[in-house]
Amino acid sequence: MKRPSVYADFNNSDTQGRVRLNCVGTIEDLSRLRVTLAEGQLLTLADEALEVDGEVLYSPEEGLWVAVIDWEGFRPLKPKPALPVKRARAAATRPL
Repeated sequence: MKRPSVYADFNNSDTQGRVRLNCVGTIEDLSRLRVTLAEGQLLTLADEALEVDGEVLYSPEEGLWVAVIDWEGFRPLKPKPALPVKRARAAATRPL
């Protein structure tokens, strides 16, 4: 089974190096994917350029969900293909 992939801000980590799962992009992805976080759940965390696998834990000290990641295990994301340019703009500039 494929792990859900959600946005993570890798600069938003706690003193133990766990990534906090409380930024807007993460919450939006969890909602869109209908994922409810649970202890031990496995996720793929990604930003615009990198991804890494992580395990979800609840941090009672901070009162929020975090993910334990391998800071040496980052993988580059494959670039997304560019969207085709539509010709509607050229048609709109033609004189009537």
